[in-house]
Amino acid sequence: MQRFNAATKLLSRPPLERMLRIHQALQAGGFPNASRLAREVEVSTKTIHRDVEFMRDRLNLPIAFAPANNGYYYNGEVSGFPTLQITEGEIFALVVAEKALQQYRGTSFEKPLLSAIKKMEQALPDTISLNLADIEQTISFRTRAEPILNLEIFDTLARAVAQRQQLELHYRKPGQPAEKRVVDAYHLANINGEWYLFAYDHARKDLRTFVPARIQSVKPTGKTFARPENFSLEKRLRGSFGVHAGEGEFEVVIRFNARAADYIREKNGIRRRPCAI
Repeated sequence: MQRFNAATKLLSRPPLERMLRIHQALQAGGFPNASRLAREVEVSTKTIHRDVEFMRDRLNLPIAFAPANNGYYYNGEVSGFPTLQITEGEIFALVVAEKALQQYRGTSFEKPLLSAIKKMEQALPDTISLNLADIEQTISFRTRAEPILNLEIFDTLARAVAQRQQLELHYRKPGQPAEKRVVDAYHLANINGEWYLFAYDHARKDLRTFVPARIQSVKPTGKTFARPENFSLEKRLRGSFGVHAGEGEFEVVIRFNARAADYIREKNGIRRRPCAI
């Protein structure tokens, strides 16, 4: 009987990776059994039995056991692992998205995104190939100057939004000294390449917009909150210029020369041709 200590458990492969290894072993033939698979992926035979049951009963893979060969096999055609059916165009789009987010490397978003892309790349059918190195050489993104983000502060904000944690900020507006603000962190959004925190400010009793780059320090207060059901970022930003909004409605007419009018239409996706002078 195999014995597994805590250190062995920490080194065990994630469930999805284990099942992919089992799938590959079944496709290769040879009637692998639970003992053999357990040794290969460094888990117990009970874990392998659970994985096989999940693959057969939940993923509908045609796994059968051959008593004469003392091992598992596919008794039907299997073209690929069902949870990772993906086209080259889809993974290409994900890689493009990953490259677009390179300016935020080091944040809590980086590892999950890279891990997902790597798993999907490994699970592509043999008939599909994708050279990520070629994409690296052919696609790039250039953005305007970025605000300096303290990654520890940014990660604290991201966790607070996800876990509905109340925060105490030391926040400095331009030209003013820093002040303490106690807020309920509703939403963290990237708008036009810059990050903003939308949070309820307890002192002002109103929803306010904060720039993470202006936060000097942040810590959870230990309290949690329930985000209002009627909160909607889309409604909050409707009619605004980026994140900036004013009171009242005003009609604004901007005139461009012919060359600038074409550029503005192209840049902003305006279907109706701008008025040219």
